Amino acid sequence: MKCRHKVAYSLTSLFGLNLIFSLVALDGAKATPPRTPDKSVNCEILVVGGGLSGVATAYEGLLAGRTVCVTEITDWLGGQISAQGTSALDERPTQRAKQFYSRGYLELRNRIERKYGKLNPGDCWVSDSCFLPRDAHSILNQMLKDAEKQGKGKLQWFPNTVIKDLEIAADGKLINSAIAIQHQPAKGAPVLNTFTLSQVIEDAYRYENSSRFTKTILRFIPKPSKGDAPKWYVVDASETGEIIALADVPYRLGIDARSYLEPSASSTTNDPYCPQGFTYTFAMEATKEPQPQAMPPFYLQYSPYFSYELSRLANFDLVFTYRRIWSPKKGQPTKFGGVSFNAATPGDISMQNWTWGNDYRPGTAKDNLIYTRQQLQGTGQLKPGGWMGGLRTETLRNGEENALSYYYWLVAGTTDSQLGEGVKQQRTNNRFVAGLNSPMGTAHGLSKYPYMREGRRIIGRPSWGQPGGFTIWEIDISRRNYNDEYYRKTLPADMYRQLTAALAGLEATSVIAGEVSPDKVIRRTRSTIFPDAVGIGHYAIDFHPCMTNSPPEAPGNTERAGERRGAGLAYPFQIALRTMIPQKIDNLLVGGKSIGTSHIAAAAYRVHSFEWSAGAAAGTVASFAIKNAIAPYQLVDDLPKAEPQLEALKRLLKQNGNPTAFPDTSIFNQNWDDWR
Repeated sequence: MKCRHKVAYSLTSLFGLNLIFSLVALDGAKATPPRTPDKSVNCEILVVGGGLSGVATAYEGLLAGRTVCVTEITDWLGGQISAQGTSALDERPTQRAKQFYSRGYLELRNRIERKYGKLNPGDCWVSDSCFLPRDAHSILNQMLKDAEKQGKGKLQWFPNTVIKDLEIAADGKLINSAIAIQHQPAKGAPVLNTFTLSQVIEDAYRYENSSRFTKTILRFIPKPSKGDAPKWYVVDASETGEIIALADVPYRLGIDARSYLEPSASSTTNDPYCPQGFTYTFAMEATKEPQPQAMPPFYLQYSPYFSYELSRLANFDLVFTYRRIWSPKKGQPTKFGGVSFNAATPGDISMQNWTWGNDYRPGTAKDNLIYTRQQLQGTGQLKPGGWMGGLRTETLRNGEENALSYYYWLVAGTTDSQLGEGVKQQRTNNRFVAGLNSPMGTAHGLSKYPYMREGRRIIGRPSWGQPGGFTIWEIDISRRNYNDEYYRKTLPADMYRQLTAALAGLEATSVIAGEVSPDKVIRRTRSTIFPDAVGIGHYAIDFHPCMTNSPPEAPGNTERAGERRGAGLAYPFQIALRTMIPQKIDNLLVGGKSIGTSHIAAAAYRVHSFEWSAGAAAGTVASFAIKNAIAPYQLVDDLPKAEPQLEALKRLLKQNGNPTAFPDTSIFNQNWDDWR
């Protein structure tokens, strides 16, 4: 297999061609008047977002014979593993060894292996599978075509398309239609993927044509059908929870206040400005000879941030091979900081995704990327026709500049912001890989869209035990020892008793009644088991915290204090259907990272196999609801009483090879320690 990246530019030529940051400024992020739609499109399932969760939703919908429409802001399917460039599958050892995944995710892994003749063509050490992002799109595109043929469904794929507005019924319970804008290059304009996202995102959300884009206005509507139940479903599989913000359903953003459910929270109050950091990934190639390296004009602004972070990680080869995505020749075995890997050889390509490198981690109201509801109101984005994507364009641009600066630091830098002098050595025998045929598929070399670890998260409907709205919390999944002195001293006594009771398993009532002291409680060694589980996931609670001050790259800046306290191992966990059903609107489902989790739980509910499982659930639930003329909330509204149709749905998921529970899942099985 040959790597196709012939069209490539050095950073010097990129700046010379003015492809990175055009000086042509777009008008402010203001609303534009609606146009009459150019075309109406009928759907049974409208999937907003072509990431892994969106693809999985479409995959199951097509196998069920449904008409599925998929919109995506970029022109690639796959999200994390394609347009966002993080083509290194995050998996846990036990789940991987047992191959206990959704059927579509297993098929994806098999197709990656068939494509290259091996599962790990990059010979990376972070994962069992690292590969080229551009190939992920092709693999997933073919998977959907095959599912369409097998299930006799109909796929309608709309790349370069954003949702601009929703038509919601007068009673507020149904989305009746969605207005979208699809863009193509204007006559004489550069091809798509020439400019970075920050340069084009505001244009993409405007109705009118521009010097860059010709627009087609689409109106998505339900496929005609009989009956009173919802006739179609809209699935928010976007990376930041765009539709839940646009529909204005209740959601959270950033840090949740400390409570017995979220005892490791870094704040006693909610903080919506501190979600996890985002990352513009890029590819770099090892070369035999040193290459010229051009310092970006903005480098000195960002250089105070960069670091190897820890002495055991302070090795260029370790970082390069960490997420190496292409390795045509196996290098010499080597070891550093306790990690074994094969050394890089010329022609190897690495994808960079480094916390103290191209991660960009804003955490204040001045620079947060994902606008809060208050900020959306203040910018007019919740007014009819006012939606502009809900992101701060300036912060996107800063993230792009930070990533380009990190590349220069990695190969030409000589200082380390945390480890001091003498640690950072130059490694100029590398080149920045860019070009439309490069692994990232962009002329500028950055990923088409940043890798998003966390977005808006819905608050589910009130449920028994959670009258304020259903959420999966830290204590539902964490393996943490809450007998630690920190929790005894930090949490009020009543809160600590509530915590121990919640973790006591079968002893909970005795703790609540005061019959058993919190000191004597033997905590359950499993995650919470949900009667409405429709999917699974397993990953550590992994944090890339926001920074304390603005801007993130400010000299001497630190991570937000206490944010990493919640990090650590998690038990295998479930995806409850109640986390996917928003309040207010009956034909909206949520997949991917915007399901109803807390800030800390979201740090585990974000990786590749989870996204697929959540999407598979969304596609199955939507198809089941249409077939049985029932709204999804009706499947769970009588819990904890028996829900016969919910059980039928779970049988269907299992029959289709989409597990809803890990083996031997039971409230009586307390031995989950073997799952690593």
